[in-house]
Amino acid sequence: MPINRLLAGSKLGPEEIKRLNAAYTHALRSLSVVDRNDPLAEMLARKIIEVGATEIDPAKISEIAIKRFRV
Repeated sequence: MPINRLLAGSKLGPEEIKRLNAAYTHALRSLSVVDRNDPLAEMLARKIIEVGATEIDPAKISEIAIKRFRV
């Protein structure tokens, strides 16, 4: 999963990583992205990490990332 690869070696704790993974999974489902190797999945993972720096709720992280992704 691209988000785990991007988070490897980060200073984030297990709860933060869990929250970002939940947001990422939610966003992938919302956009109907099935192939985790799709470049779209990695771009979305980067947006999730970016938004996750300022937001806590996984659903909100997903929502904001999708909006930013579509722009």
